[in-house]
Amino acid sequence: MDGQGVVFAIGAVLLGAIAGSFLNVLSFRFGTGRSVIYGRSHCMRCGHVLTFFDLIPVFSYLALAGRCRYCSSAISLQYPLVEISAALLSLGIYLLVFNPYWFCYWFIVWMTLLFIVVYDLRHAIIPRAPSLLLVILGFGRALFLLPASPHTLLAGVVLALPLFLLSFVSKGQWMGWGDGILELSLGWLLGFSLGLTALMLAFWSGAGIGIVLLFASRRWKTKASRFTMKSEIPFAPFLVLGAAIVYFLHVDLFFSLSSLLS
Repeated sequence: MDGQGVVFAIGAVLLGAIAGSFLNVLSFRFGTGRSVIYGRSHCMRCGHVLTFFDLIPVFSYLALAGRCRYCSSAISLQYPLVEISAALLSLGIYLLVFNPYWFCYWFIVWMTLLFIVVYDLRHAIIPRAPSLLLVILGFGRALFLLPASPHTLLAGVVLALPLFLLSFVSKGQWMGWGDGILELSLGWLLGFSLGLTALMLAFWSGAGIGIVLLFASRRWKTKASRFTMKSEIPFAPFLVLGAAIVYFLHVDLFFSLSSLLS
């Protein structure tokens, strides 16, 4: 990577960190009736309005040792984690996509996916508006931006069908309807082979985390670790994790199938 490439890479990291900071605000205000554009940020505990130096992504959290400057209450670890995640995603997109238009497209896609993960972890629900945006972006890519083929267009529907069936049979108890909609967009964004790989990785990682939590709950029987077979785990983070693995690391468990479908 030459000097110009390094500068652009740093710019991608900064852009991602700023976007992550915005996603944090969005995760707390979305669906509450509060504006996500207007209104100054303030401490959740003491209500003090925060200054520019309190809002610098990652740096402010480290400089303040994770505590509010005005009341010394602990700042949620969500803030730096989301900002770092967004920065890494943005850098990863830059390293994979050199066309500025495609960079903008995938940047919007992955920031939306990150927001869905954060919101689902906080509220155990996938918001409709970001899901609809992903469906539009995914279907648009499958229909207009790529050579249209039955395999590309059917990928989202076929991959989302098992999740919709689980939701239908269980009346939303085993699987939320939002997970199927999310998988619909991921199928169109990734294609059939990569999408199927991502879906399998999502189920494997979700099952693995569930087993670990179940074991930990039985090993350390505390109120904070009461996890049973009936406990609910948000599935959207695992769907996005699987998608990230296949997109950024080029993992394809069905490469031969991909060749047959091409």
